Amino acid sequence: MFARSPRWVEPVILAGLVVGGVAQSSAPLPLALALGAVTIGVGVALAHSADPHRRPVASGSQVLAITAVAIVATSALCSGSAANVGWFAVCILAGWSAFTAGARVGIAVTVLACASFTVQWLFVDSDDGWGAWYAGTVLSTLVCLLVRREADLVVRLRAAQAGVADRAREEERQRIARELHDVIGHALTVSLLHVSSARLSLDDDPAEARAALAEAERLGRHSLTEVRQAVGLLRGLDREGRVPLPGLADIDELVAGVQRVGAGVAYECVGDVTCAGATIGLTAYRIVQEALTNAVRHGDAGTTHVRVDVSTERTVVTVDSSGDAVPEIGNGAGIQLMRDRAASVGGTVDVGPTATGWRVHAVLPAVPSDGVRTRGVAARIDP
Repeated sequence: MFARSPRWVEPVILAGLVVGGVAQSSAPLPLALALGAVTIGVGVALAHSADPHRRPVASGSQVLAITAVAIVATSALCSGSAANVGWFAVCILAGWSAFTAGARVGIAVTVLACASFTVQWLFVDSDDGWGAWYAGTVLSTLVCLLVRREADLVVRLRAAQAGVADRAREEERQRIARELHDVIGHALTVSLLHVSSARLSLDDDPAEARAALAEAERLGRHSLTEVRQAVGLLRGLDREGRVPLPGLADIDELVAGVQRVGAGVAYECVGDVTCAGATIGLTAYRIVQEALTNAVRHGDAGTTHVRVDVSTERTVVTVDSSGDAVPEIGNGAGIQLMRDRAASVGGTVDVGPTATGWRVHAVLPAVPSDGVRTRGVAARIDP
């Protein structure tokens, strides 16, 4: 009630109980009205001193002080009769202070209220009805403390959910960024090589120029489809309209596409590609794609050797390219994205210069596929 009700609800309830207490009070009417006004004023102050979540802006000691004033005023108003309905206001104040200011303030107010009941019981009216007010006040405090605890749990759960949602969005942005970087970077690099080849052979060999342009167009269309899938534009289409994500079995086509631009690439795959699951296969494919893009962009005219070893324990990807290492490559976004991809599946990527050029070495954990495994085979594509 305290958490969701408007700020005027509790003061109105309190005012109704106080009016009943004034009607049953044995004190002179002016004094009874003054005491009732004090209690109602404290209730209004408590309601408007809390934030929208019904937590006090004032300190706990301030809440305790003004609540104590209200309890003293209510005790003076209802003094002498355990049957006065105004004592309900004490229960309301004790529970209200416990919910808004916490356990310490709530317990202190409850102790003060029980002390007031004790004074009435021992020195003013020995009616056994005071026991009911003890129980009612303590129960109100306990219930409101439980409500406060549940409200705090809800706030923490919502904060945790918001944090999880933020992390999920950030991970999704990172995933899309990796996909776009790999797809666009590779497509642009290879397409530019095809366009350059077409430009150089346009006069001497128009057929070769047309073939190069056609390959650049094919690669561009395929890459555009991958980009759309990466950013989720095809979510509303049927599964038949989606392009399957590449895996280990698609590396040979990736290598063949680079070979078609005249780059020297030798590819060797050892082992059963079904030993690696779809996630590991996609990770290995993207690492090879990025490594080949860097080799074509920064390497010399030598041969790049790509080797993939697949076993039941791990998948190892090695790409050796010739030529001098370019210093800025090691700190580039592509290299970092390769490391992030490998780390996301529990693997590692080592990138650095060798005696003959540049090496990318990735070790990825094995993820068994759901399909039936076959005997290991070896495939080789030579330039």
